[in-house]
Amino acid sequence: MADALKHVYSRDLLTAFSMKISTVYPDFDKTGFLTAIFNQTWEKKELKQRMRHITECLRIYLPSEYRAALAVLDQVATECHGLAYMFFPDFIECYGLEDWEASLPALARYTHCCSSEFAVRPFIIQDSIRMMQCMTAWASSEDEHLRRLASEGCRPRLPWAMALPEFKRDPSAILPILEQLKADPSEYVRRSVANNLNDISKDHPDTVLEIAEKWQGDNPSTNWIIKHACRGLLKQGHPRALALFGWLPATHVQIKNFTITTPEVKQGERLEFSFDLHSTLALGRLRLEYGIDFMKANGQQRRKIFKISEADYQQSTKNIQRYFSFKPISTRRYYLGAHKLVLIINGQVCAEKAFSLQA
Repeated sequence: MADALKHVYSRDLLTAFSMKISTVYPDFDKTGFLTAIFNQTWEKKELKQRMRHITECLRIYLPSEYRAALAVLDQVATECHGLAYMFFPDFIECYGLEDWEASLPALARYTHCCSSEFAVRPFIIQDSIRMMQCMTAWASSEDEHLRRLASEGCRPRLPWAMALPEFKRDPSAILPILEQLKADPSEYVRRSVANNLNDISKDHPDTVLEIAEKWQGDNPSTNWIIKHACRGLLKQGHPRALALFGWLPATHVQIKNFTITTPEVKQGERLEFSFDLHSTLALGRLRLEYGIDFMKANGQQRRKIFKISEADYQQSTKNIQRYFSFKPISTRRYYLGAHKLVLIINGQVCAEKAFSLQA
């Protein structure tokens, strides 16, 4: 994924950006700036390395005084939107930790154009009490971008970002913000609340389940938050999480005619399988999943779960046909050898078959 995204930092984009800067800061050395960026190490850098490299080059060519440099960036920030411009908040992360009075308002401004979710985290680590007071205030803002930053920035395990060990140990400082945002009118904000709770569930499942039980039924939007927040626990087959959403042990359901059509699947092709669900009564509420025990580089298998469906089936039989593609993707590497396919109903493994991945 990062291999593709790193190309957002094209020469055209950075040339246009340098023109914007030189318009408001005539002393800006456009040629020097671009030469420094596209040096002999550029091609080897990945997305976040490129972002940080641009930040470091800006430090050289913007005014040496931090607040003066911010004043230049402020004048062009409204013209710079999207992932590529995350070097705006990154500049604050790198050079603004000793000037909170200037840095925090700037983080609030820049989150509109590219999100400051990564850049707030060093401030949390430096002084969590002070920073969480600021983020609590942001959670009350009329601006959905700031409300979302209040939640997203304090996620204990935010992907691609530094972890927050203090909040992994004890997430209690986060919870008032999530409580404040649990019925936010913006889906953008509510999704962040759910993702934050999902992060917390990896270290404190009972805390998240207590919140989910407390919030359940408040309103449809909050119900969606807790369902999305518990997705990791549901995939793990956590009994309390399954029961919360009505997925009870389906002892009345049998799996028949479980068949893997391609038991010797080749790289780039599809694992195809089918099975029938049978019951003497209606099948009822079922959460259907399958898991694949993938062969790893160390010769061990590791399971990944994929959802098939969730429904209240009124019929007594149901045929399911599915496939999994072994086409190469950048986020997962496939290794040849023995694999296993398992079928899961309401969190319980009900059937399994072996298959192999071949060259």
